[in-house]
Amino acid sequence: MNMRQSITGVILAGGLGRRMGGQDKGLITLLDKPLYQHIAERLEPQVEQLMINANRNQARYQQSGFPVISDLTEDFSGPLAGMQAALHAAKTEWLLFVPCDVPAFPLDLAVTFFENKGDSLACYANDTERDHPTFALIHCSLAPKLDEYLARGERKLMFFMQEIAAKCVVFPSQLGAFTNLNTPEESLNWELQQK
Repeated sequence: MNMRQSITGVILAGGLGRRMGGQDKGLITLLDKPLYQHIAERLEPQVEQLMINANRNQARYQQSGFPVISDLTEDFSGPLAGMQAALHAAKTEWLLFVPCDVPAFPLDLAVTFFENKGDSLACYANDTERDHPTFALIHCSLAPKLDEYLARGERKLMFFMQEIAAKCVVFPSQLGAFTNLNTPEESLNWELQQK
């Protein structure tokens, strides 16, 4: 079995988009298509199948043809809730998580994680300057640990990564590749750079 066949890619689009004025970030139009589609185009070639975690506008995400899953709770408790939902829904051994607002993430994300994870059941990205734990490769066997973590009322993603001994994988030549678009201004600047 090749590496790709054992991975489900998950686009995390379940947030409230507070810094975007409450807009659904994944649906903001960039270069004539919704932001999440830019993500899907980069992620799909790296994985066996793709799903989207969204808690609003599910019908619009479903137009992509990809399965859309919601958090198992209704309190918008952050990326970990989306990860939890995906871990329970996916049929593959590994899940590769990517946030919906980072349109230039590495095209070799899955391969780099796989080649560097060693014996770890989870790993996350670092661009030499900071950690980016929403970019993560997580083994399906960690679902119960995440259930337990969230049941304790915990929400911090990096604390969970530490608790499961996730490995930090550095992407040295990718500075800027993990930059997320948080505001309308950042989105506009990104568009201008692509032209």
